[in-house]
Amino acid sequence: MHSAKQRAADAAAVAKEHAEIFKAQAEEKAEKAVARTKEEREIAHEIRKAKEAEAKMKMHESKAQHAEEKLLGKHHVVGGGLHGHHEPVGAAFPPTGVATPAYPLGGGPTHWTTPK
Repeated sequence: MHSAKQRAADAAAVAKEHAEIFKAQAEEKAEKAVARTKEEREIAHEIRKAKEAEAKMKMHESKAQHAEEKLLGKHHVVGGGLHGHHEPVGAAFPPTGVATPAYPLGGGPTHWTTPK
């Protein structure tokens, strides 16, 4: 379930998108009113479509950013904890100066043999 903060931010992004689309439609109407040729009207229409696509792109980018912020808020950040010793989950490389274990991390003993 989405957090309330993310839902509110997403709703604000959608409202902003709708406002930008409305603005683009109003600008298209004004441009068409002053247009003298069919080509000028078509250009005004294409400009509106481009502005609408840009508004939708911005909305999707902001939604993705909100989801990323929510995801990052759940995980510890290196040096961000109270004690400063937490590593992110699934860290690819250990910090420098730390020895990596030479034994397998499978969880079971390695001296088992297969029955004959």
